[in-house]
Amino acid sequence: MTRLVLCAGTTRTAEIDGISAAGADPELMIHTPSADSEILTYGRTVRSPVVPVSPTGCPTPAVVTRAVVERLGLETTVVDAGVAEPTGAPTVTVGANAGDDIREPDPVPSAPGAFAAARQFGRALPDDELFVAETVPGGTTTALGVLTALGEVDVLGPAGDAAEAGVVSSSLPENPLGLKREVVAESLAASGLSPGDAAGEPTVALRRAGDPALAVVSGLAAGALETDTAVTLAGGTQLVAAAACLRHGGYDRRLSLATTSFVAEDPSIDLDRAADGLELSVTVTDPGFTDDHPAMAAYNAGEAKEGVGMGGALALAERASVPMADVRSGVRDVYDRLLAEADREVPAL
Repeated sequence: MTRLVLCAGTTRTAEIDGISAAGADPELMIHTPSADSEILTYGRTVRSPVVPVSPTGCPTPAVVTRAVVERLGLETTVVDAGVAEPTGAPTVTVGANAGDDIREPDPVPSAPGAFAAARQFGRALPDDELFVAETVPGGTTTALGVLTALGEVDVLGPAGDAAEAGVVSSSLPENPLGLKREVVAESLAASGLSPGDAAGEPTVALRRAGDPALAVVSGLAAGALETDTAVTLAGGTQLVAAAACLRHGGYDRRLSLATTSFVAEDPSIDLDRAADGLELSVTVTDPGFTDDHPAMAAYNAGEAKEGVGMGGALALAERASVPMADVRSGVRDVYDRLLAEADREVPAL
């Protein structure tokens, strides 16, 4: 059996102005992971006080993932990887707490324990195959922090070097790499780390420069790999950081990444180079979005790109020979439900 596991968490790094497009208002953005968990589980929000659709009409990637879940009857599980606000979705608890701004000296103290508990959960799951996903606003910045602490990139290197800073994508149409570099440099300074100081010690990198969702994703995947479960990291460059954590933790088994064409075609990153360095098998799926629908047009314009397992869900749909036209129809259906929620005076992001 195949299962999609969503690790939902928060980091105050997302509150930095200009870092994330996961919400137009920081006070509402904090609810995004909780809302994403509900949409994945129920196809709509049930407890979250916001509907995660941006002012431009771009919905959370959970809309796409849910559309595939409904067509495939896919089993899903949500892990509380440090959500800051309650969710109406049933969750598995692994002791993760919401993360602080990575410019603080110890932003994710729960990371080592959450990694260990998630690893045990991953070992216990009976499935043949796991697709592991995340939802955490600000997560590409914390991913860059982890990659830098591990020594996979160096944000203190020459500005504009795509091999150094351009390893992470963005939920924004224009990737604010300069800002991310500055934030990560401040993070390392606050923690007393230099690039590469946490090489071979992924939980140190996760604790000092990461976020709780990334710690749980990495731990869950580690446990599954230990029991010979096939693991696909379902997402974009944040999941590349999870792969780096696994490799630095000594996990050398086959590992796959399933992402979207929006990430693969992002000119600000070099996904192939990152995947080659970590021995990642990459699957890229194009949903064929058209500009005649506001949600799809927003994705085509460069918003969101990935998250909530969208790339993994699309890969599963393609593997099951579900026409992308059916997926696009499902996206419209789920999107319409969210708009109906907004019409009932639920705030939109």
